[in-house]
Amino acid sequence: MDRERRVTMQVGSCHCGKVKFEVEGEFAEAMECNCSHCSRKGYLLWFVPREQLHLQTPQDDLSTYRFNRHVIDHHFCPNCGCAPFGFGTAPDGKATAAVNIRCLEGVDLTSVKRVPVDGRSY
Repeated sequence: MDRERRVTMQVGSCHCGKVKFEVEGEFAEAMECNCSHCSRKGYLLWFVPREQLHLQTPQDDLSTYRFNRHVIDHHFCPNCGCAPFGFGTAPDGKATAAVNIRCLEGVDLTSVKRVPVDGRSY
């Protein structure tokens, strides 16, 4: 008997709506990193395999910021400056997306467990 795979799709965007995306999956917690970049922007991050994030905006329409070791492409909207996600490589070598859950529609942030990460030590 075949079971249909149920996929939950989360919808997200930047503030002005120019950058739009969908991401497959569900989360119960998000990483709250204390590095200089994440703490200043207030990121709450959910990491997924890169193939689970589907851009609805052409990638050429995104601006990119790299700092420190230049291993993560922090993407943001060139119009409103909002930074909904970044792309990088996990320790196992697989392509990864770091989704800022603050940019997902309908997320009750009070119900999300925050996992502190000491990014300042990396």
